Amino acid sequence: MTRRYFVNVISAAQTKARPNVLFVAVDDLRPELGAYGSRHIHSPNIDALARSSTMFTRAYCQSALCNPSRASMLTGLRPDSLRVWDLQTDFRSTRPDAVTIPQRFRQEGYRTVGVGKVFHNIFPDPLSWNEEMRIAGFPFDPDAVYRSEGEQAWIEERKAQITAAGNAARQMDRYGEWYLKSAATEAPDVPDNAYFDGAQTDAAIAKLGELQGAGQPFFFGVGYYRPHLPFNAPKRYWDLYDRATIPLPVHPQRGLGAPLMAGNTNRELRGYRDFNGAPRPDQGSLSEDQVRLLRHGYFASVSYVDAQIGRLLGELDRLKLSDNTIVVLWGDHGWKLGEHNSWGKMTNYEVDNRIPLLIRAPGMRAGVCKSLVESVDIYPTLCELSGISAPAGMEGSSLGPLLRKPDARGKSAIFTQFLRNGIWTAPDGIEYMGRAIRSDRYRYVEWRNWKTEELAARELYDLEKDPDETVNLNQPKLMAELAGRLKRGWKGELAQAR
Repeated sequence: MTRRYFVNVISAAQTKARPNVLFVAVDDLRPELGAYGSRHIHSPNIDALARSSTMFTRAYCQSALCNPSRASMLTGLRPDSLRVWDLQTDFRSTRPDAVTIPQRFRQEGYRTVGVGKVFHNIFPDPLSWNEEMRIAGFPFDPDAVYRSEGEQAWIEERKAQITAAGNAARQMDRYGEWYLKSAATEAPDVPDNAYFDGAQTDAAIAKLGELQGAGQPFFFGVGYYRPHLPFNAPKRYWDLYDRATIPLPVHPQRGLGAPLMAGNTNRELRGYRDFNGAPRPDQGSLSEDQVRLLRHGYFASVSYVDAQIGRLLGELDRLKLSDNTIVVLWGDHGWKLGEHNSWGKMTNYEVDNRIPLLIRAPGMRAGVCKSLVESVDIYPTLCELSGISAPAGMEGSSLGPLLRKPDARGKSAIFTQFLRNGIWTAPDGIEYMGRAIRSDRYRYVEWRNWKTEELAARELYDLEKDPDETVNLNQPKLMAELAGRLKRGWKGELAQAR
């Protein structure tokens, strides 16, 4: 059967009245920001945006991994519905008729433009955009770009080794450009646009000027790579912090009674040459110097991206577009900075699944919302705010009521999941799916063998008494209740609320 993608014929008067959308996605950004109560972070621009937005303090992604998180948010469908749980699956191969947020806006007469990492970087989606911008001088996937002489020399030497071994093709991206990782951190004294996030902000600022004069509402997706590893940022942002006074992880030990598959393997960090000998969380810990270095690098990267977001929003103001533009800032998932003796995302813990979410909409007052909300709620929210009908089958709920009244009652629970497979397989060599329900007070997780679906382990945390999830509780009656709710899923919670 032939699939049909259409663009509605919308009158000029209709489109002119509709708000623009500036959607800002930030990779690996956990809500450790000034606006969220962190006093050691320099994030003045995101903090300023938060003061003029509704700030959601208990927002959660659907999976603590880039591809399933982004695919879920952008389609309004949960990972199990999309059948996207890993980094390798393009949602267009499993749900080809899914309509993404920018695709829906494009159908309604919006000009849709994307730059940077909005979708997962290896799966650009031409159906979503009128224009996908590339930034000259950067590879297709500009994640691991190095600017210091030492790191560039190492990369050139590594290229020569790979070429001599006849393995060059496997180290190239789809445009034939080298993709190599060196050290996990870098702090050269270079301008902001020496790295991709600064360069793309230059391009995004120029694009805003074009969009302003186009006479058409726009949906502009701008995706930032930092603070994803490697923690490469200009020296000026490192200089904002004194490494000796950077706070250490609150809970740097593996949780008491936590099953082996509950923690990640540190595989992501071990992909960098200076940490390729890092132990798995069940085998050992990093040194304090290493911990401070990585936390310093993450914080510097956050401040670097914060500065770029400030520039972008400043241009929105200068062009007098702010009054008619919905601004969304979203982090695709959290990131462990030594908590649970781990580094990276890829678990069902609170620290990996709780995200920053800010929404500023014309006509809406600023406020703080403490209700439980999910990434899948963003799609129907943007449709409601823009006067666009959402596609049938959305698996989230519009946040419109909470934007109008931040202290209104929200969801009774949210749902997250993580598939520990492939290179992220648990240390016992078995692949597991972990599905979790997070209620107002508790998080309950079931880990099942991915092949047999046999229950392998359970977790229960009292987030009121133990917010850092340090002790896996054994309370059979409560676990049975939460297991029933987890089985019924989000539809069951929705039906119960009605």
